[in-house]
Amino acid sequence: MNAPVVALARPAGAAGVCHGLCVSEDLWAAYDRMGLSFQQHAADSAYNAHYDRPAVLAALGPVTGRRVLDAACGPGLYLRELLERGAEVTAFDASPVMVRLARQRTAGRVQIDQAALGKPLPYADGAFDLVVCALAIHYASDRTAAFAEFCRVLRPGGAAVVSTQHPVADWLRKGGSYFQTVLETDIWHTPSGDQPVLFWREPLSALCAAATNAGFLIEKLIEPVPAGTMRERYPEDCEKLSTEPGFLILRLLKPAGPNPSLPS
Repeated sequence: MNAPVVALARPAGAAGVCHGLCVSEDLWAAYDRMGLSFQQHAADSAYNAHYDRPAVLAALGPVTGRRVLDAACGPGLYLRELLERGAEVTAFDASPVMVRLARQRTAGRVQIDQAALGKPLPYADGAFDLVVCALAIHYASDRTAAFAEFCRVLRPGGAAVVSTQHPVADWLRKGGSYFQTVLETDIWHTPSGDQPVLFWREPLSALCAAATNAGFLIEKLIEPVPAGTMRERYPEDCEKLSTEPGFLILRLLKPAGPNPSLPS
């Protein structure tokens, strides 16, 4: 990690990752308190840097010259990667501290707004070629509304790449009915004290229905495996994620013409 003294400790049984957007103002305040320590953790953590980001960037494909929206951008770690790959990037996050950190990271090269998943976004219809939403959709109280806004701001034929915690992994560690949609809580141990992190756990069918009901077609469902760099840096995490799921990724397409699956 870039700064081990402030890295977040992942409690036993907790996913230990988030991309900066949560479900209530109180939790945004928790991310404000974590602030820089979260950024330093996510920059080189096993789950963020060596599992989620490589797989999501691969799912996005070439971005040179593409207009990309980073939805729930957190401290801007994806922004750096997208800029280096030649994308024209815009971003938003609900946490004012995450917005500030992302603006600092990109030094004025990116428009970064404060906005929340599931609420109307401050962008025109068809403004983007691609949307990336990494490890945040499970924090949106209305996931269909969040997907609908992604679909609205994408041009016809555009794509959204959305990563999230794997529903099976969450069910195995939380218990209860796999088929219920439940607001769950993880506790993260941070330098500023224990922080509750709430997220929605739902079955895979409900997540996919939220995307398709919003107008998307599912092009790919990806269950990522660790990047090779994880084996060198985090061998225990690599062994675990090589044998059981941790996250999943949806690559979603906005139809270029009328979507026959939607009512006229």
